[in-house]
Amino acid sequence: MMKSTIFTFFFLMIFFPGFAQTVNFTSSNLPVIVINTNGQTIVDEPKITADMGIIFNSGNARNNLTDAFNHYNGKIGIEIRGQSSQSFPMKSYSIELRDLLGNSTDKSLFGLPKESDWILYAPFTDKSLMRNVLTYALSREMGHWAANTRFVELIVNGDYKGVYVFMERIKRGSGRVNISKMAATDIAGDAVTGGYIFSLDKGANGWLSAYTIALSPVNEKRRFSYVYPKIENIVSEQSSYLKSYVDSFENALAGSSFQDPAKGFRKFADASSFIDFFLLNETSRSVDAFRFSTYFHKDRNSRNGKIIAGPVWDFDLAFRNADFCNGSFPTGWAHDFNTICPGDQAGGLIPFWWKRFLEDTAYTSNLRCRWKSLRQTTLSVVHFNKLIDSMVTLLGEAQQRHFQRWDILGKYVWPNPQPIAATYVQEIENMKAFISARLLWIDQNIPNKGACYDYPADTKESIIVLIAPNPVITNGNIQISSRINQQVQMQVIDMMGRQLGSRKINVLVGINNIALNSRSWSSGIYYVNFISSTGDKISRKIIK
Repeated sequence: MMKSTIFTFFFLMIFFPGFAQTVNFTSSNLPVIVINTNGQTIVDEPKITADMGIIFNSGNARNNLTDAFNHYNGKIGIEIRGQSSQSFPMKSYSIELRDLLGNSTDKSLFGLPKESDWILYAPFTDKSLMRNVLTYALSREMGHWAANTRFVELIVNGDYKGVYVFMERIKRGSGRVNISKMAATDIAGDAVTGGYIFSLDKGANGWLSAYTIALSPVNEKRRFSYVYPKIENIVSEQSSYLKSYVDSFENALAGSSFQDPAKGFRKFADASSFIDFFLLNETSRSVDAFRFSTYFHKDRNSRNGKIIAGPVWDFDLAFRNADFCNGSFPTGWAHDFNTICPGDQAGGLIPFWWKRFLEDTAYTSNLRCRWKSLRQTTLSVVHFNKLIDSMVTLLGEAQQRHFQRWDILGKYVWPNPQPIAATYVQEIENMKAFISARLLWIDQNIPNKGACYDYPADTKESIIVLIAPNPVITNGNIQISSRINQQVQMQVIDMMGRQLGSRKINVLVGINNIALNSRSWSSGIYYVNFISSTGDKISRKIIK
C-alpha cells in the first residue's frame, strides 16, 4: 500500500457539521493502524477488500507516520460492526486478514495468538476509552479467557479516527475459546456433545427457552443464539442436542432438586464459572448484564462438557455509563433488571437463572467466599486504581488527540449519565468513585452465608436467632447465626410455663437453619429459649 495515497500532509483536517478542527498527528506512543479502502465505502456487510498497514516499532520506540508499515502490510476484509453503536459517527469495524487471492489468513498481531478475525472497537460513548479493556483484564486475572486488547490510533482514508481498541473477537480456537472443533459429520456419540458457543443477545437466531420470564408484561421467553457453529453451519443433530442440553439445565435449575449435586443444575453447568460471571457483571453494574452480549460455551462430554458462563463481553455501558434503568447507580443488583425496568422488551429481560442460583445454599456460600477472596486481590480498590492509572498513563497523549477529533467531553452522548465530566481527568475520577462505592455496596449486600460468613462485629452474644414466619401457621424455621462451632440448648415454653420440648442443637460458624415443628401446637403464645455453650441466653416469642 502506498502511503503517499493516504498522507498528502500530516496535519489532518477533521470536518463536523458546524465546525472544523485540526488534529496535529505525526507520531504516537501507541501503534498506528492505517486503512485505505481505495475509494470504497465501508458498509455493514458484506466486507469490502481494503489495504491495511500497521506501524509498531519495538522497544517502546515512537511510531511515526513516516515509518514503514513494519507490523502488517497487506489486504483485509472490513465491515462496520455493532448494533446501537452503528448510529455513532465513530464506527467499530470487523477485520479479516486476507492474502492476495482474497482468502483469510491467520497472523499474530501485537503478540497475540494467530488468527484472521479481529475487531477495531470504537470507544465513542465510553469517554474513559477503557471500560472493555479494564473488564477483560479483570476476567483474565480471574482465570478465564477474555479478549486480549491493544490501544491503537486509527486512520481511515486519510481521516484520523482517534483511539481505538484492537481486540480479539469471541471465536472457537486454541488461542481463544478453547473448545473442540465441530464438523458437519459430528452428529452422534461424544462428537455431537461439543464444542458449542451460544448466547443471549439482540437479534437472536436460535431456540426459545421453555420458561416465561418473571415480571415480563408480555410473557416473554428468551431466545438463544447460535455462535459456534454458526447458524448457517450447524446441522440439525447438533442444534437439537444443544437445545436439549440447555433445556435440561433449565429444567434442573427450576426443579425441586436443583441443589442436588448429582441431579440438580450442577449436573449440567459449572457453578464456579457462573459465580465469577455474576461477580464481574455485578461489579461493573452493566445495564446490559445477563441479558445482552451474554455468552456461554460447552465442550465435549469427554472434556468436562458442562455449560461454562462466559466469555464476558461488551462493557461500554458499565461502570456508571448508562442513564437508564439505574445503570449509573452504585447500589442495587444488576440482575434485578426485570424489577427495575420490566417494560424494557427490546429483546430482553433476564432469565430466572440468577435469582434461582441465590436460593442454592452451596452457591451462596461459595459466592461469598469467592467475593471475599477477590476483594483482596483482583477486585480490590487498590488494584482497580492501579489498572486504571496504568491505562491513563498509556493514553496520556492519544486521548488528547481523540477528544480533539471527537469534541464530546462535557457533552451528552447517549447514554452518558449526569453529571457529565467536562474533562478526561473528571471522567476517570467519576469512574473510580463509582467503583469504590460499588464495591462497598456489594460488600454490605452480598449474601452473608456459609463458610465465609462474617459475624456482626458489634454483637456481644455468640448467637443471633431469627424465627419466621411469626405468627406461625403450621411449621416455621429457626435461623441461628453463630460466631463459633458450638452446641445450643433449645426449649419451648407455653404461657403456663410448661416445657413442651427440649433439644440440643450442634451449630456451625455462620448461618444454621433448623425446622420448627409447631403443627400440633394449640393457638396461643409461646417462648423459645436458647442457651449457647458460651452461656448466652436468648428468648423469642412466637404466636401460633
